[in-house]
Amino acid sequence: MTIAAEGIVAFDFAALSARERYKIMIGTVVPRPIALVTTLDEAGRVNAAPFSFFGCLSSDPAIVGLGVEYRPDGTRKDTGANIEARGEFAVNIVSGALLHPMNVCAVPFPAGVDEIAEAGLTLRPGHRIGVPSIAEAPASLECRLHSLLTIGESRQIVLGEIVGAQFHAGAIDERLHVDPQVLDALGRMGGHGYATTRDRFDLPTMDEAEHRQRNRRD
Repeated sequence: MTIAAEGIVAFDFAALSARERYKIMIGTVVPRPIALVTTLDEAGRVNAAPFSFFGCLSSDPAIVGLGVEYRPDGTRKDTGANIEARGEFAVNIVSGALLHPMNVCAVPFPAGVDEIAEAGLTLRPGHRIGVPSIAEAPASLECRLHSLLTIGESRQIVLGEIVGAQFHAGAIDERLHVDPQVLDALGRMGGHGYATTRDRFDLPTMDEAEHRQRNRRD
C-alpha cells in the first residue's frame, strides 16, 4: 500500500498475495449477484453450489459467466467438472427465502452427499436442458456450455449460453418485465456480508438534449 496523493491510497496488485487481492476485489465489486448452480455428475446425481463470481456478459448471444475456483487441495470442484463433462448447468437466482438453504449448499460435504436434501430443497425438471433446477428459486436460467477458460492454476471461467428460463408465476409478465419484488434477489458483499434488493429507485436514461435542458434549469 502506498499513499499516491493526498486522500488516496494505491495498491500494486502484482505486489499483493492472492488472498490480499481477493479481499480487495470482494469488498469493492459489490453487490455481486449469486448463482446457485445445479449440475449433474456422470452418475446422474445433482450437485448444487453457490457462486458470487457471476454475471451477465452478453445478451446476443445470451451469455453468463461463472468464476469457479478449485478446492484448497488443488482439485477441481464438482461444478466445474460436471459442466465440462455434461455441457449443461442451471443458474438458480437466490432470493431472500433461499439464503439459508444456499448457505447449506456451500458446506464442503463429502462426495455423494445430496446438498439438495440437506438444504431441504426440491427440484423441477429442466425445460430446455437435462439438468434440473431448484423449484424454490424464483427464476432459473438454463445454460449450455459455450466455452471454458483456465485462469492461472486455481480457477476456471465458465461461459454458458442461456437456452431457456423458468420463473415462478408472477415473477415475470407478458411484456417480459421481471418483478424485482417477487424475485427478491440477494447480493454478495465483502467478508460474510449480504445485501438485499429491496431498496430500489428508477432513473431513466437521458439523451443529450435532455441533459442540456436539465443543466439550464439547474
